Amino acid sequence: MVTSQQDDAESRVADAVLAITGGSLSSMTEILRDLGDELANTKPDLPGANSPYAIVFHCVAVIEYWAGSVIAGLKIPRDRAAEFTATGRVDDVITRVDEVRARLPEWVDVALREGIRDRTVMGTTRPELATATPEWVLTHLVRELAQHLGQLELTRDILRRA
Repeated sequence: MVTSQQDDAESRVADAVLAITGGSLSSMTEILRDLGDELANTKPDLPGANSPYAIVFHCVAVIEYWAGSVIAGLKIPRDRAAEFTATGRVDDVITRVDEVRARLPEWVDVALREGIRDRTVMGTTRPELATATPEWVLTHLVRELAQHLGQLELTRDILRRA
């Protein structure tokens, strides 16, 4: 039996995850809109750098992978290497952000109420994933988006100065 105290704790965790990821995604889409299609698809002149478009495209795939595939068990196809070379219209990737953002509350709910549905998609290359908790996965997701938002902000600043 789930107590109201457990429901409150789950609700607070869900609210925090959704607020922080939502804030990161809003900032990302704002940066892309500000840059426009040309700059959003431009890589800074730095070794291994990614375009702003590719960074955000990757973030959508990160959410689909960790929340959609691992947590919700949906087996969403992913081509991680292609994420970093993705190009396109800003409006198109923002549509993808909006779509994944709309699905995220359901996936967070699955994590907190049921746990992880499909550990097999995580593979065996990282042993710590075999025992990762749903809370770990959600925290990892928040960290990844925050990290990539910082990368996006720096990339924007470099492109604006070039």
